[in-house]
Amino acid sequence: MLEKAVAFSHSLLKKSIIPGDIVIDGTVGNGNDTVLLASLVGKTGTVIGFDIQETAIEKTKQKLLLTGLLPQVELHHASHAQAVDFLPPNKELGGAIYNLGYLPGGDKEITTQKDSTLMSISFLLPRLRIGSLLVVVVYSGHPAGEAEKNALVDYVSQLDQKEYDVLLYQFLNQKNNPPFVLAIERKK
Repeated sequence: MLEKAVAFSHSLLKKSIIPGDIVIDGTVGNGNDTVLLASLVGKTGTVIGFDIQETAIEKTKQKLLLTGLLPQVELHHASHAQAVDFLPPNKELGGAIYNLGYLPGGDKEITTQKDSTLMSISFLLPRLRIGSLLVVVVYSGHPAGEAEKNALVDYVSQLDQKEYDVLLYQFLNQKNNPPFVLAIERKK
């Protein structure tokens, strides 16, 4: 059966992340992706998570405490554009995920922005381990969403096919700007 965008993004990550990996959650939000990543990397791995909203960091921390997964997670109240400041040098990433848009249940005026998202993704892509994925769930049904979507699709469409495979997973017959997935696999 066809999976919705978030479920599909999780399926992809489950196939590519291994215990001991260092992975990125570019938008921790309510913590669902962070919990998944922490379970995939196990006790020997590390999840480095970012969010510009303190509420998101606190909600995620509570979920991680309840699941016992907090020890393998570093949470940063910072933009994903600042990932360069937090990554260990000379370490490859086992994967990354972004859920763009606004915090579900939060202020819809606070959203991800195309410039910071593109900066973060362009920094992380060459850090991926060969065969690992950077996955973006794109929500374009908010004021900044259309510009962010267009900039992202334009950027990933121009990635060198010798270095990256790019997948667009989208439902075409749904109303109200359903989310879609961009998955980028590093080939070399």
